Amino acid sequence: MFRSARRASSRKLPQPSLRNRARAASLLLLLAMMPAVLFAARHKKAAAAQNAAIRPLTERERALQALNRLTFGPRPGDVDRVMAMGVDKWIDLQLDPQKIDDSALDAQLAGYPAIAMPLQDLIERYPADSLVRAVADGKRPSPVDPVERAIYNNQVADYEQRKEKKADQAAQNGGTVQTPQPAMSMQAPAMEPAAGPGMETENKPKRMAYTGPDAGEILALPPAERWNRLVAMNPEEFRSFFQGMRPQDRLQVTDGMTPQQKEVVYALVNPTQLVTGELLQTRLLTDIYSERQLQAVMTDFWLNHFNVYLRKGPLAPWYLVDYERNIVAPRAMGKFEDLLVATAQSPAMLFYLDNHASIGPDSQAAVRARMNPKNNNQDPGLNENYGRELMELHTLGVDGGYTQKDVTEVAKVFTGWTIQDGADGGQFVFNDRRHEPGPKHVLGKTIQDGGEREGMEVLHMLATSPATAHHLSQELAVRFVSDNPPPELVDRMAQTYLHTGGDIREVLRTMFHSPEFWSADAYRVKVKTPEEFVISAVRASQGEVVRPALLLNAMNKLGMSFFGCQTPNGYSWKADGWVNTGDLLDRMNLALALASNRQGTAVDLDALLNADNPGAQLVDQKETELEQAFLEEPLSDQTRSAVLNQVAAVMGPAGPARAQPLGAGMNAAKGQGKGASLERKAAMVQMIDLPEAIPPPQDNQAAALAGLLLGSPDFQKK
Repeated sequence: MFRSARRASSRKLPQPSLRNRARAASLLLLLAMMPAVLFAARHKKAAAAQNAAIRPLTERERALQALNRLTFGPRPGDVDRVMAMGVDKWIDLQLDPQKIDDSALDAQLAGYPAIAMPLQDLIERYPADSLVRAVADGKRPSPVDPVERAIYNNQVADYEQRKEKKADQAAQNGGTVQTPQPAMSMQAPAMEPAAGPGMETENKPKRMAYTGPDAGEILALPPAERWNRLVAMNPEEFRSFFQGMRPQDRLQVTDGMTPQQKEVVYALVNPTQLVTGELLQTRLLTDIYSERQLQAVMTDFWLNHFNVYLRKGPLAPWYLVDYERNIVAPRAMGKFEDLLVATAQSPAMLFYLDNHASIGPDSQAAVRARMNPKNNNQDPGLNENYGRELMELHTLGVDGGYTQKDVTEVAKVFTGWTIQDGADGGQFVFNDRRHEPGPKHVLGKTIQDGGEREGMEVLHMLATSPATAHHLSQELAVRFVSDNPPPELVDRMAQTYLHTGGDIREVLRTMFHSPEFWSADAYRVKVKTPEEFVISAVRASQGEVVRPALLLNAMNKLGMSFFGCQTPNGYSWKADGWVNTGDLLDRMNLALALASNRQGTAVDLDALLNADNPGAQLVDQKETELEQAFLEEPLSDQTRSAVLNQVAAVMGPAGPARAQPLGAGMNAAKGQGKGASLERKAAMVQMIDLPEAIPPPQDNQAAALAGLLLGSPDFQKK
C-alpha cells in the first residue's frame, strides 16, 4: 500500500497527485498519533493511576463506558438517550433483551429467509457438494420438487464437467483422477465457463446452446414470470443466458422478486456461497443494527469462546447457521451448562473437533472393524480433540488441574456422540455401537458405564467446577473491563457463578455493577478488535449498509473475519494481537473509504454535521460536529491538531468542492485470486442484483475529516 522511498535522482519527479499526497499525509498523521493507542493501555502515567482511585466517572462518562462495553459502539445521540433513561436502568434492560423491540432488525433479516430454515431443510434445499455428488453418482435420487431439482441439476452438471476436466488432465499427465472440488465463484457477472445442470432426468444432461428469448425479453417479464423462466432453464441455457448479458443488465435479473425467489436464483449459481454469504451478512447486520446490543455482543463472545472454523468440512456453513441462531444466541445469557450441552451436541462442534468420527477402542464398531481383513487390524480411532478443548478452552482452563489421562478418559466418554446421516448432514445422535463400554475415571471421579448419560455427567461436573467459574469470569472480565482485570473482580464474578448455578446473566450483572467496571482506571483503556472497529465505525457514522460483502472483506483484510479463526482458541480480546503500524494503517484506510461511501455503506454526513448548509461551515466547525458525533467527548489536542493540519495540507483551508477521496481505501478485489479462503470469497460474493454504486459525498472536506476521525487512535479505544 505504501512503498519504501526510492533513492533520489537528478531526474525531475512528477508532482504527486492529490490522492498520493493524501496517502502520505495519512501515514504521517498515523505515525504522529500512534503513541496514544500503542502505549495508553499498557503504560498509564502515575498521576492517572492515582486519580483513578479518587475521581469517579461523571454520569456522561458512565453512559459512554456502558455503551462502549455493552454494545458494538454508540451511535450519535445514544449517550443522551442512555442518560435520559438512567445508566443502571439501561443496563438492566439490556440484560433482559426480550423486553427490547428489535422489529427493525427482524425486517432486515426477513430478506434472508434461508437462515431461518431448520438445518435439515436448509441442507436439502440448498445442497452442499457432498449431496450433489451423491445425486450425480446415483446414490441419492434427484428431488421431486421442480425448484429443488433445478438447483441440484445445475450443480450436478457443473460437477460432471469438472469431473471430466480432471479425468482429461489425469489422462494427459498419466496420473490419477481426483475428486473435483466445487466451483468457488458464484459471482454471476463472471460465472465460470463450466456448464450448469439441466432439467433432464439423466445424471449427465445433454449440453445445449441457449436458443431461448434474448436477455431483454426475459428481463422485461414480470418478476414471477421471469423467475419461472429462470428455474425452467436447463444448465446450458442458464449459464449462457447470464454470459450473454451486459453487466448492467444482470443487475435487473432479480429485480422485484421476493427474497425466497432471489435465493433460488442465487442457488442456481452456487448454493454453497449462498448459504455462506447469508450466514456472514446476517451476522454483520445483526451486530450493527440490533437494539439488543448486549445479546449480540454476548453471542459474539460465545461464538468465539466455542469457536468453530468456517472452512472445516463441506457442511460447515450450513452447520454454522444452525449453531449461531439456534444453539448459541438463545443461550447467550442463560445457564452456562445449558450452553455447554448444546454446543457439545451441535453438528458444528461435533464435526469441527472431529468427535463425530471418534470410536471407542473396545466398542462394537471397533471390534467389528478389526475383524474386517481390509482394515489390516488398524485402530478405528479414538479422537481426543474435543476432550482436550472441552477442558482447556471451554471449561476448566489450561491451568484447571486436568491431566493427559483425563483427556483420554473424557474422549472415551464422548465416543458415540456423532451426527446423523454422516456426510449428508443432520442433527446430533448418540450411536451406542461406537461408544466405549465400561467405567471411566475423570478428575478423580468414576463415571459408571451409562452410554449417553456419561457425557451429560461429565458436562455437569465441568460446568459446576470452581475452575470453570474462574476461567469464564476471567474471560468475561478481559472482554468487558480490561486486558488485565483486577483479581478481586474476577473472584466475585466466580462466586456469583457458583452461587447461581452458572447463571451468565447474574455474572454479567455482578461485573456491570462493580466499582472496577466504573473506575477511571478502566475508562477507555480497551483497544477495539478489528471486528469491533468496523462495526463501531458504521454505527458511529449511522451508515446504511448497502453491500455487506464489502464490509466483510474489510474485516478479512484486518484479520478478523467471522468464523475465520482456524484454531479452537478463537480470537484474542487483548490489544497486543491487534496493535501495530500496519494494522492501524489498514484501519485508517478503511475509515477513509467508509466516509467516502466506498465501503458498501452510505454515510449521510449532512445529517451528522447538524447544519442547514454543511458545505458552508468552516473546517473547525465541521471537525467539532463530527468529533461530537463519533466520540461523544473531546479529542486529544494532539489528534485534533494532526487531523486539521492534514486536511489543510491536502485540501486547503476550505477544500475543493469535489476533491478526490483521501486514502488508499480497502482493496475490494483482494483475496479473490488463487488460494483465497472460502470466507473471503463469500464476503466478496455480489450475487446477481448488485445495487448501483453509492454516490460519493458532496462535501469531500467533511468526508476527509470523518475518515480521519474514525481512523484516529482516539476512536480505536473504548
